[in-house]
Amino acid sequence: MTEQSVSIRSICVYCGSRPGRDPSHMAAGRALGREIAEYGLRLVYGGGTKGIMGAVASGVLSGGGQVTGIIPEFLIDMEATRHSLGQLNELIVTPDMHARKHTMFERSDAFVALPGGIGTLEEIVEIMTWAQLGRHEKPMVFANINGFWDPMMELMRHMTEEGFLHTAHRVQPLVVDEISGIIPAIMAQAAQLAADRDGEEDVISKM
Repeated sequence: MTEQSVSIRSICVYCGSRPGRDPSHMAAGRALGREIAEYGLRLVYGGGTKGIMGAVASGVLSGGGQVTGIIPEFLIDMEATRHSLGQLNELIVTPDMHARKHTMFERSDAFVALPGGIGTLEEIVEIMTWAQLGRHEKPMVFANINGFWDPMMELMRHMTEEGFLHTAHRVQPLVVDEISGIIPAIMAQAAQLAADRDGEEDVISKM
């Protein structure tokens, strides 16, 4: 699972399969989708065509971008319609949730968490856990629309203060309030990681 590449070609988006109560969350999903298409990146997501998931995919497709949906067979009729799934550029149907998450990780160069529920939280936390264990250095972003993720940030601060994030330097997700800032932040972090790695290699080569 270890991944050293920081070249950004695809972005995985975790988000709710429901629209939520705040209309700005759906709007944020569509806006992020349009941004992904504008930057020429591929969207990798859970395949749902409803709620915020559907808004993100629709935003990418309307902008002429590429979408890969990854969904377990048992969720197809719960989170999507088979007709809508046919509009995606690529559809991967997995046997279970574990295979879905692993495939999403392998296909993605960065991760963004828009507002969502327990599933969204579980997905981004797992990616953060893998980062803490040194399994990847891919950028991770909390899209903090209207302060949605503020309680999560407070919880992370609390865990750090209590001494449980023992490798907190590996778990430093970006927190971005505006959709327009997400992809530039990802690109900047990826460039910094590449520069840091090149610097380390230069030092090693001179030893």
